[in-house]
Amino acid sequence: MKLINPLIIIRIIGIILFIETISFLLCLPVALIYNESAWPFVLPALIAFSITGLLYFVSKKADISKVSTRDGYMAVTLTWLIFTAMGTLPYIFSGSINSFVDALFESTSGFTTTGSSIFTDVESLPHSILFWRSFTHWIGGFGIIVLVILILPSLRVNGYQLFSMESSMQEKIHPRTQAIGFRVMFIYLGLTLSEIVLLSLGDMNFFDSVCHTFGTVATGGFSTRNMKLAAYSHYSQYIVMIFMFLAGTSQLVYYHLFKMNFKKIRQNEELIFYAGVVVFAGTIATSLLFFDTSGTFESSFRNGFFQVISIITCTGFASTDYLLWPVAGILLLFILMFAGGSTGSTSGGIKMARHLVILKNIKNVFVKLSHPNAISLIKLNKSVISENTNISIISFIALYLFIFVLGTLFVVATGVDNITAASSVATCMAGIGPGMGTVGPMSNFAHIPEISKVVLSLLMILGRLEIITVFTLFTRTYWKK
Repeated sequence: MKLINPLIIIRIIGIILFIETISFLLCLPVALIYNESAWPFVLPALIAFSITGLLYFVSKKADISKVSTRDGYMAVTLTWLIFTAMGTLPYIFSGSINSFVDALFESTSGFTTTGSSIFTDVESLPHSILFWRSFTHWIGGFGIIVLVILILPSLRVNGYQLFSMESSMQEKIHPRTQAIGFRVMFIYLGLTLSEIVLLSLGDMNFFDSVCHTFGTVATGGFSTRNMKLAAYSHYSQYIVMIFMFLAGTSQLVYYHLFKMNFKKIRQNEELIFYAGVVVFAGTIATSLLFFDTSGTFESSFRNGFFQVISIITCTGFASTDYLLWPVAGILLLFILMFAGGSTGSTSGGIKMARHLVILKNIKNVFVKLSHPNAISLIKLNKSVISENTNISIISFIALYLFIFVLGTLFVVATGVDNITAASSVATCMAGIGPGMGTVGPMSNFAHIPEISKVVLSLLMILGRLEIITVFTLFTRTYWKK
């Protein structure tokens, strides 16, 4: 019996590269409309298609219905590495980025919906490249997942698991049929089209509305302006704020909403906890800005809640330079970098459900201190969390924090200051985008040493794949029969 089936893995990678080929071609209309060169997208499309054809020929005898969980872990890790590497080609062929490491950082940041950027002046970029940057968010956020659901319905490793592998959480969509896949896709497209229309009604032109919508619904954060959302009206900021919150909500909630199953929505503890954290943290931020700055209550409310939602959902858009906030406000945002949106959303981070389970564990400790013989089960959404799942969640958070510390020490060792290093690692692992120090909301990552950019790129993928997916490949049990 084989540990893994290379042909099945090659077939999956080939299918995903075909999706990337289509993605390159979808940028051609933008290049033609703005009279820009189409070659930065034609050449990558030809390269990706050629590799797809080669992989299909090699794996034509693969029986994809026999894919195993091990195949899924290997395929998802290799796919993200290859996908992001191919995503560098438009930047390089257009001359927008001359360094492969910088192009890899930008591509990885796009597909992992992180939003960190090496560009010092995005407004000087061609429209087609700006579109590609934002489109990588949309693809990485959910587009790939939906396409996998529709193209690979026979996979025993379901579409969502293939690209997220959130094995520690059971409360999520398990798409097993094309019908469910289409419903999820319509929900995502519905959010996308709705925000485009609403932003177009404000001061954004259609192009900017599309790009910012891609960055919002995928919780990405790439903007077409150097000043990010601060360059737009209050109306646009409120629209983006609302849709960031919606994007950070579990797709499971929208699925139940689509099926008119309101009871399931009311029982979703993570949704209630997520909303509660946003309201609580947003209120603190608003109070700090109102009482410690000269801003009006409206500006304090708007900027406070905008940045809180942006950080919690790991979107990374900025309506103001929050490094100018009171120290307590900056500290609040740094802590929220470890929050994350809902499980099953396009956001990154630790996720609200895991935090909720940890709080329930802490509550159990105090209960047992008072009542040693009490049997107290941990429940989420009225379902008992198994001991294995509970340990898995605790282990995930411990591993997450350990990697954060290790990554920070490495980046500091390359000559980056402590605050910048810590926030860079935190923001890349969680897929947020801007950080603190010299990588703040109005700055960029261009000055970070190349070796640190490579490490931060790997941390983006590691965080996007929920850490365990990648680490499993390096365990002894993975390679044992």
